[in-house]
Amino acid sequence: MPSLSFSKRHLIFYPEKTKPEMKNKFLNRDPSGFVFKRDDKIYRVIKKSYQKNYNYLLQSGLYDKLCSERLLIPHTELKDWKSILEDDFQPDYYKVIEPQKVDFISYPYEWCFDQLKDAAVATLLVQKEALDHNMSLKDASAYNIQFIDSKPIFIDTLSFEIYEEGNPWIAYKQFCQHFLAPLALMSYKDLRLHKLLANYSDGIPLDLVNLLLPFRSKLNAKILLHITLHSKAQKKFSNKKKEIANLKFSRASFNRLIDSLLNAVRSLKLKDSKSIWINYYEENILNSDYLDHKVRLITALLHKEKPLRLWDVGSNTGRFSEIASEQHIKVVSFDSDPLTVNKFYNRCKAKGDKNILPLIMDLINPSGSSGWALEEHSSLIERANSDIVLALAIIHHLAITNNIPLNSLAEFFASLSKKLIIEFVPKHDPNAQLLLRSREDVFINYNQSNFEKEFGKYFKIFYKEKISASDRVLYLMERI
Repeated sequence: MPSLSFSKRHLIFYPEKTKPEMKNKFLNRDPSGFVFKRDDKIYRVIKKSYQKNYNYLLQSGLYDKLCSERLLIPHTELKDWKSILEDDFQPDYYKVIEPQKVDFISYPYEWCFDQLKDAAVATLLVQKEALDHNMSLKDASAYNIQFIDSKPIFIDTLSFEIYEEGNPWIAYKQFCQHFLAPLALMSYKDLRLHKLLANYSDGIPLDLVNLLLPFRSKLNAKILLHITLHSKAQKKFSNKKKEIANLKFSRASFNRLIDSLLNAVRSLKLKDSKSIWINYYEENILNSDYLDHKVRLITALLHKEKPLRLWDVGSNTGRFSEIASEQHIKVVSFDSDPLTVNKFYNRCKAKGDKNILPLIMDLINPSGSSGWALEEHSSLIERANSDIVLALAIIHHLAITNNIPLNSLAEFFASLSKKLIIEFVPKHDPNAQLLLRSREDVFINYNQSNFEKEFGKYFKIFYKEKISASDRVLYLMERI
């Protein structure tokens, strides 16, 4: 079934960036309720049509069980909720709840392989627990998952409905399209195919996935069942809704389906792949003196500035994100290489680091606004909520490899944060020279003087220092 839960996704956790004309507008696609904003707080209205299911969720013990296992986002029920609604109160409203705020909302097409895999497992565990409490998920959209403390958590309180014996899992197709399909494509075909999720808001069509998957994937019995045969069954029964409605699906079969999907997801792994960036600090860094001095400078600057939130753009394997995390700073770390992000995510998991959220993001083509009326998924800039941005050893890639002028780069970084720590890499730097090796040097304006001039239009430079054993310069700037 179509995803109902987070058609209002961007309004939920980014009140600071909501457009003025959309500030209190309800984007209501879910008949059970909707989300709205008042005074920089986020609330969810529960309609009377969902009253029975909502009360059962609480009374059955399912809500408490899922919250205790950190599988469902907790909320607070408001007593004087009619006053919060002001003139928007309607007689079909039952209650208003205030969910725990998620610091940064991310989208499935920004997650690495193992993040999507963990999100899939979390969704299935929620469904398994729900069935034990005589409830079921009416949708299984990947957008119902967010990451809090670097762990996946289900955030749509209104996705639960009382289970009726004999009914099939209505969200089965959606789960396969949102989770199993992209995971199978990444595992058996190419890691970059996760980008298809950005083009298909309700998951990648199974017939398309079946065409793209290699024959060897069919040797996995679970992939054969849940994608290949599932895809063919969709076509076969597309015009036989009455026959499907009369089919009975026992609770035991339901449990076996969830277990089968769990096994299918857990069986998928990344094949051995290579990336020029995954061993960056071992193979591509200038020298140890340069790195040691840079670490000391960044550590000192962060200690002095004491930001609560930091974005590390072009984070690579996350060395400096971890330095920020050690100072108890909440970090969102972006890199365009999916293999590198996956490696970093797994390292954060192994260390139990709750402060870092690694994401896939290409700054040359960052996530834009999308969905209905371009209001369902927020752009990267609309989600900007950091106190400081870290942009290390990336300026030359943006300016030289991708021909982005310095004035445009300055404007872009000014849109992300009030403060900026940025490393200027001169054109004669060995790594910059590598970028110029196969192309004509037409970058006459790419120099330190012009860099300071263009960034000076948007920022005041408070600090700059040359990094040892290099001609690179580190800057601390504050937006004017």
